[in-house]
Amino acid sequence: MVPFSFAGHEFLALPEAALFWPARSALLVADLHFEKASWFSRFGQFLPPHDSQATLDVIEALVARTGARAVWSLGDSFHDADGAARLPSKARARLEALTGRLDWLWITGNHDAGMDATPGGRRMVEAEVDGIWLRHEADPVDPRPEISGHFHPKLRLSVRGRRVSRRCFVGSSSKLILPALGALTGGLDASHGEIRRAVGPGAMAMVPVADRMLRFPLG
Repeated sequence: MVPFSFAGHEFLALPEAALFWPARSALLVADLHFEKASWFSRFGQFLPPHDSQATLDVIEALVARTGARAVWSLGDSFHDADGAARLPSKARARLEALTGRLDWLWITGNHDAGMDATPGGRRMVEAEVDGIWLRHEADPVDPRPEISGHFHPKLRLSVRGRRVSRRCFVGSSSKLILPALGALTGGLDASHGEIRRAVGPGAMAMVPVADRMLRFPLG
């Protein structure tokens, strides 16, 4: 876990594409896309069917590692509005166990808008915590500090003649975009114009490695 500061608060960035807020004992994740594989299977495109279980493996491990008492999921937690209804019984039981013992917040995203119910937890369109707004998609015209998801940022580099792609955080002085944690999520190049527009001046891709944060200006 790599310590870094944002909006006057101290956080820990995890290479598994999550953020831990020690003062709040909260694990922040984004774009889990539970049941993406089952959504695609309905249209004859078959993906590895255990994506929800694999994503839950990561979340459970991070909760145990950090000692988090809260999980705040920043939207697109399910791949579509019926995703929660399609959860296999084992995955549902695991998720209900987590939401039952943790302060679990579901921020609504564009994929999971219109859901009838979630397996526990509470739902909000956005939330404010200690002066930081939690949203699914960054609002480029709002100057207030904000943590969001939506874009699935990835840093793509050429290293010794090989193309390397890593999930990354993208931030500026007032915006922080989390990478996607879901097992089957793709990614948008961190230097893409939509990401830079959302983050504003001073956009930087950040990759936690060992005990330090690698920073790459995006311009």
